[in-house]
Amino acid sequence: MVTASQVKARASELGFDLCGIAPVESLPELGFLQTWIDRGYAGEMAYMARTADRRADVRAVLPGARSVVMLATVYNVDRPYSTERKASAEARIARYAWGDDYHDVVGARTEALRGWMAERGGPTFEGRAYVDTGPVQERVYAQHAGLGWIGKNTCLINGERGSWLFLSEIICTLDLPPDDASLDQCGSCTLCLEACPTGALPEPWVLDATRCLSYLTIELKGAVPESQREGVESHVFGCDICQDVCPWNDAAAQSADRAWWPRALFDQTSLLDLWQRPDAELRSAMKESAMTRAGVKRLRRNLAVALGNSGDPAAREALERAGPGSDPAEAAPSLDDPMVAEHVVWARRKLAP
Repeated sequence: MVTASQVKARASELGFDLCGIAPVESLPELGFLQTWIDRGYAGEMAYMARTADRRADVRAVLPGARSVVMLATVYNVDRPYSTERKASAEARIARYAWGDDYHDVVGARTEALRGWMAERGGPTFEGRAYVDTGPVQERVYAQHAGLGWIGKNTCLINGERGSWLFLSEIICTLDLPPDDASLDQCGSCTLCLEACPTGALPEPWVLDATRCLSYLTIELKGAVPESQREGVESHVFGCDICQDVCPWNDAAAQSADRAWWPRALFDQTSLLDLWQRPDAELRSAMKESAMTRAGVKRLRRNLAVALGNSGDPAAREALERAGPGSDPAEAAPSLDDPMVAEHVVWARRKLAP
């Protein structure tokens, strides 16, 4: 026999900051996903359409599911927000990617909780643990588990801890009593919509991924459309602006977990410093971090765009030195990639006097 209070206590022991129980029902918010896909907002993320049916109901993932144990982990650490950085020469990297890969760290903790539940749940227990890896609309279930509400920027916001939260879940066959759903507390605030530099939030609670800087710098595998390159500004991996400006993050909780501390190479570093690093050094710094999703070539692509936007004469000199046969190219074979080379040419042209 496993009770909800026991699950929550064990979750806290394992390092989770929040734990709640969501019901397994046809929740009204789940139906918007197909509309969102039909509008073309998913862009090249074809896996969203492929798994849309399963994402509509966790019982498609685990037929005998009775409860969803939702978990949240604070990853905010003591560093400035991106909107506080005035220098366009600084490389902006989304806060969630500064440290170790959350899939691994949070995943191990979530699996540990699932294993603990399995030991006590009896022979009929079944459970599936996911950390942003399964066909689950995590924010919807988190809201119905009482962990927070889905804000107008589409992020989950907790009134006491803010929105710097990793979500994970265990879909299980235990019949646990659900918590009360969280109520929206965004009110009339529209700061996130107004602050988005690319208009990726066309209306409250709706994200057009094809205009989002996180999509353009991470998910997009090919060239960044020229019409959107200036909007990238100095972002080289993801974007936090809509969370930076959120009033609920003015006093957001901070984590002392060193897993989320930024790696030295990515700790408030400059665009030029990153650009001049050899591929091997970039790859080593990205190892076992969420940044591996983009890889060195896409990071180079993003750096070229950001340098082109910087207006820095030194950036022009650095880009001019990049080319086949030059020393930088020998240390950075990614520069020979046609996609990267095209963005370098664009950046040179933009910086030309």
